Parts: sequence; C-alpha cells; structure tokens
Amino acid sequence: MDSLVVAISSRALFDLRESHELFETAGLDAYRAYQIAREDEILSRGIAFPLVEKLLRLNRLSEDTPRVEVILLSRNSSDTGLRIFNSIEHYGLEIVRAAFTNGAPTWPYVQPFGAQLFLSAHHDDVRSALEAGIAAATILPSKAPERASDQLRIAFDGDAVIFSDESERVSQEQGLAAFHENERSKAAHPLSGGPFRAFLDRLHRIQGAFAAGQSPIRTALVTARSAPAHKRVILTLREWGVRIDEALFLGGRDKGPFLRAFGADIFFDDSHHNVESARDHVAAGHVPHGVSNPR
Repeated sequence: MDSLVVAISSRALFDLRESHELFETAGLDAYRAYQIAREDEILSRGIAFPLVEKLLRLNRLSEDTPRVEVILLSRNSSDTGLRIFNSIEHYGLEIVRAAFTNGAPTWPYVQPFGAQLFLSAHHDDVRSALEAGIAAATILPSKAPERASDQLRIAFDGDAVIFSDESERVSQEQGLAAFHENERSKAAHPLSGGPFRAFLDRLHRIQGAFAAGQSPIRTALVTARSAPAHKRVILTLREWGVRIDEALFLGGRDKGPFLRAFGADIFFDDSHHNVESARDHVAAGHVPHGVSNPR
C-alpha cells in the first residue's frame, strides 16, 4: 500500500522566529547557547503545524488507507535540535524520523526518505527540491488557519503547480487573448503534469479509500482561469483520473477570500501576488517554479 510521506522543516512546523533572528544577528554560538538553555521550553506551533496535525490524524481513521508519515528536516544540529524533538513529544506528534544537518541544505534528504512533498521556510532548499522533481513550497508567514473542522482541506493553483507552465507561458509571452485561443483550440489535449501532480495523486488514493461524502480530505483547484479556459483543465483531470472536490475559476479575482471560504489548511501557488493575497487569510506556500519564477 503506497504511503504519503511529507518532509517538513522545523521552522515551518514550529515558531522559531525569535531564535532565528538571534542566529542572524548574533551568530551560531549565541543561537546554540540559547536553544540549549531553553531545550525544556516548548516551542509554539508554527504555520504548518495544523496541517501536520491533520495529516497524522489520518492514520487513526482506518487501517485500510495508505499510511501518512511526516519527516522532520532541520538545519539545526542534533544538539540544538533536542528542543524541537521535546516539543514534538509534548504535542503528541507521531514524527520519528528526522535529519539534522548542522547548517547544510536539507533538501538532499527528501528523496532518500521517499517524500512526495517538502515544506520549508528556506527558499533555496525548496527551489532545489523542485528542480529535483519533488513537490515543494516555501512556507511564508501567514494567518494561522482557523480550525473550522477536522477535515483536511488543501487548495492548489493550476498552472505551474498541478499542471505544467506551458499555458502560462503563452499568457505571459503573447497576452491573454492568445492564452484563451490556445486553451480553446487545445481543449481536448491534456495538459502536462506540474510539480504537484504526484502529490495530488497520493491524496486522491487516500480519498478513494472512503465512501463518497465521508473522506477526511477535501481538495480544491483555485485558479485565475475563467471560461473558455476552464474546459481543458476539467478534461485534463478527467484524463488523469484524479479527483478534485471543488474548482473555483476566478477570472483574476483575489484568491484570499475564496480560500478562507473554502477553509484551506494550506494553499499552493507559483505566483507571488496570489500568495500575498492568500496569506492574509490562510496558510500559504509559494512554489518557485515555472515561467513566473525565473532563476
């Protein structure tokens, strides 16, 4: 049975802003002394904490569903990272595997752990993971999601996230009219998969283990597309055999209020503008991929 494995950085899981600022201003020795002196003080929940909590709760719902595992990846040393593991134990999070790299990049360990998703506060690690073919996003300071229900709710942008950026390139290089004509003429030709296609497929497999209307996971496509560009998206998902519970075609409207209405635990988008709109309402992850994010 295929499992869903999510790798997450310590700065995405817990609120480490104070100690990170100390590291930036006073250096490694001051940071190390600070963490060791406070290793029995429990860290506050970070932006991605509610997401991780809901992911791990899926394992308690049924023995017949694919298992979910969360891996901790941290640039701390094992010495300074003891406070992080103490906090994991305090909150009862079933996280048992970890890599502490003592300042080195963490992304090389994502593939050996078999993760389909990598969430980090470190932009360079995220971009490197994406270039290696792994779904990854930079977790930005956001409004902590309100816990409206126990259901896990994940929202995705379409182009350059679930799908490739092939259509987005037409829009940026030739204009909106050319984009709509391209999508109209190629409506029957499925889009290529983007960096989050495999992750969406794993979520779909878990959803498929539950009866209709009883899934603990709900997904949404939240896209700036509008008619007539909607048809190619719908037919592509049908061709893939992947389920999306809600599809919002916003035609350029700000996404934040719609994501709040959906109750997203997290939203993934390649656009800086859309992420800025979203993070005033929900937890948001920037996907530095595609034509909108040149090197």
